Amino acid sequence: MNNMKPTEVHFPSGSASCAASFYLPIQQQGHVPCVVMGHGTSGTRDLGLAAYAERFAAAGMAVLAFDYRHFGTSGGYPRQVIKVAHQLEDYRAAIRFARSVPSVGPERIALWGTSLSGGHVLAVAATDPRLAAVVSQVPWMGVEFSRADPRSRQETRQLFGAAYTDAMHALLRRPPSLIKVVGHPGELAAFTDEDARKWMDALAPMAPTWRNAIAARVLLSLLMYRPGTKAKHVVMPLLICIADQDTASSTTLALRAADLAPRAEVRHYPLTHFAAYLGAGFEQMVADQVQFLRTHLFAADQANEHPESHSDKK
Repeated sequence: MNNMKPTEVHFPSGSASCAASFYLPIQQQGHVPCVVMGHGTSGTRDLGLAAYAERFAAAGMAVLAFDYRHFGTSGGYPRQVIKVAHQLEDYRAAIRFARSVPSVGPERIALWGTSLSGGHVLAVAATDPRLAAVVSQVPWMGVEFSRADPRSRQETRQLFGAAYTDAMHALLRRPPSLIKVVGHPGELAAFTDEDARKWMDALAPMAPTWRNAIAARVLLSLLMYRPGTKAKHVVMPLLICIADQDTASSTTLALRAADLAPRAEVRHYPLTHFAAYLGAGFEQMVADQVQFLRTHLFAADQANEHPESHSDKK
């Protein structure tokens, strides 16, 4: 593993400033590829992203792992509010920043996303054909309305009641009405399963900037967010890592997105959603992702640095 301490950087996005950790590989020759990473749902870069970033850096890639506006050490008020449009803008701002770094090859940028941001990276890549590759891990591609809800009807009503209340707070410019991200069964929380609690118990002590709280209004906006439908416009190589026992994201919609994408590869894992961040699940996924990124990012570099050989093949 690369234990090099990353550099703290900031870049503007909208009216706020996003904070990020920038990793450079120890061995640098010319312009290096760069992986731009954002977390899912309420996640901050200290909540498990460093392990992925270190592996990518050890494999010769720069990494820019950032916090969205309203979360972690980034700016933006009120806090703990997910605005999908803002998070997509933050990804685009992170890409612009990465392309401006002198040591980074501007045509060698890859996007990496997980859970909610696993959908974000498709939405962003669909509008930026310059990107060299995309990794979408245990992706949230939208609500699968036909899938059984693991919550009771009463819990679902309470959750959406909180969402409507918070939406009214937004209209009246009142402070957000927060719910837990991870809670116990029966609690008002986005996730109440054992898989999520195990993840939180393992990673939260190492993530001082993460808060187990989120503005409930996001539940309403996610009903209309369908990033998986953008996959047909993702023209660069795409790796979709699917946890076959996922109950937080729809594997059906993830596979549908893979079918739409022109250059998609799919990897299946006998895992639950949050196992992607821990132990054997992490090791399996990161190994496949390193191989995929090295294949496409370093191949892109060779083509760009030797245009004459590229033209000979026309």
